[in-house]
Amino acid sequence: MNTFFRTTALALCSTFVLVAASVPANAANAAEATPARVTFDGQIRNNSLALSPDEATAVVSYSERPDVIVYDLATGAVRGVLRGYVTPRNIVFAPDGKSFYVSDSSLGTVTRLDTTTLKPLATASTLAAGPGAFGTALSKDGSALYVNNQASSTVTRLDTASGQAKAVITGFAQPRQGVRLSPDGAKLYVTNFLGDKVTIVDTQTDKIEGEITGFNKIRAISVTADGKTLFAANSGSNDIAVVDIAARRVTGTVPVGRDPYGAALTPDGRFIYSGNLADNTVSVIEVATLKVVATIAGFKQPRQAIVFTRDGKTAYVLNEDLSISKVERAGQRIVATVAAPQAVAAY
Repeated sequence: MNTFFRTTALALCSTFVLVAASVPANAANAAEATPARVTFDGQIRNNSLALSPDEATAVVSYSERPDVIVYDLATGAVRGVLRGYVTPRNIVFAPDGKSFYVSDSSLGTVTRLDTTTLKPLATASTLAAGPGAFGTALSKDGSALYVNNQASSTVTRLDTASGQAKAVITGFAQPRQGVRLSPDGAKLYVTNFLGDKVTIVDTQTDKIEGEITGFNKIRAISVTADGKTLFAANSGSNDIAVVDIAARRVTGTVPVGRDPYGAALTPDGRFIYSGNLADNTVSVIEVATLKVVATIAGFKQPRQAIVFTRDGKTAYVLNEDLSISKVERAGQRIVATVAAPQAVAAY
């Protein structure tokens, strides 16, 4: 990391604040001044939504907004507004739900926060990944965190217990948001925005073993539970690519709305939900037929941040203003909206 970004990261990492506006008093610390927002890669935009394992808490971010919002989904209330970020990129919960990780590409770090207190953990709370830290994937046991670094075209494997890098894998081309582990954890699939390809990494050796090409402005990806098929959003051609992983080739595409970013699989693996940024819609694809069976309207610039409850009955879709639309999957309609704090929505 060069001197400028090292200094900026250290300065900003020390300023994480839990803001009291629209938050219960017992959940907030005194607010401090937010540092000037100096972005490293602010022209690249994405959003993220993570649902806690107990489905009680949602944590959201949009890279254009320096705040990370924590919601109580039972009440729709804002639990906290976490400040001190610059371009927050991805959020993921630890398997036990007691903590969550937030990557920030301008700070070049991944921070780990306590889900109850919303404060950094006492140990290994800041994991250095370098400017450009983007998409993240956590192993099932929570011991390894993989971080895409689009600035250096690398992927870092971090040990979550110590916060130390155990491997830096090279050979990528601007890996951004899209990164997924196979169901058995043996393979890591990494999207490369430059070159429009997916790189396959052997997680035992931390070595690249192959790649899949043929995408068009690739965004989010998902992998089926049997590990045989990968779905990828092509924002350049307005479709979802269907990939035979064993053959390492695109076998078909499904047209969706304009500028699709999402490719989220339902828990039963029967449907894919695609957030269509330019249409303000979500397309629902039936996997068995590879046909769009529903188009849900009423969103605000939905991207890849789409998650489901374990029973598959509800989908949560993040909007541009950091509000969350609750979708009843049986009727394929928005039934409620969790509103963002006014000060945040006004950015």
